[in-house]
Amino acid sequence: MRLLLVEDDPLIAQAVQTALTARSHAVDLISDGTMAREAPAQVPYDCVLLDLGLPQVDGVTLLREWRQRRLKVPVIIITARDGLTDRIKGLDAGADDYLVKPFDLSELEARLRAVVRRSAGSSEDAVLSNGVLSLSTVTHEVTVRDTEGKIRQVQLTAREFSVLEALLKRPGAVLSREAIEDRIYSFGQEVESNAVEFIIHNLRKKVGGENIKNVRGVGWKVVARAEP
Repeated sequence: MRLLLVEDDPLIAQAVQTALTARSHAVDLISDGTMAREAPAQVPYDCVLLDLGLPQVDGVTLLREWRQRRLKVPVIIITARDGLTDRIKGLDAGADDYLVKPFDLSELEARLRAVVRRSAGSSEDAVLSNGVLSLSTVTHEVTVRDTEGKIRQVQLTAREFSVLEALLKRPGAVLSREAIEDRIYSFGQEVESNAVEFIIHNLRKKVGGENIKNVRGVGWKVVARAEP
């Protein structure tokens, strides 16, 4: 997932960003409300993690502005404010969930998955599949079914997982290099030359070259297949 973290506490921000990045997410960090104003309109984030006590513009004001502008990105408020009034104010402003600090990072991830599933109109387990490749966003297990129906599990790096997840969300649809880079790089990270080609090359070796195709001059796609 591509996530936006709006948090002004450097220790919390670093801990959350590091933990979520290790779980294959690309996490952009912004530390004040003014800088965060336009971010969800410029980048197609899967979810925003929003602190309330921000400098310049507070989180509730920011959230209300986003909703008034019809920005539909899911938002989870993460804050130390645990009062009932604060919860109601945050949810009424348009938040999809509300998590009080300190929180366990595993709970944050579970809430992320739930919010993103709801925004996509699905309450089912987050398993993406084209009938041959299957990826669980909960357990991070990836399996491949061969022509004889046998299932094998494959181990992917964090970036390989992110690329395959993006491809499996729309089997048959072509993702450009730029779209893939948006999934694996956060703000400020240097985009390595030929990084996408290298990731795709290794991914095809692991899951089968016949399952991921290059569309010359356009990008890459996961082959769409019917379930057996």
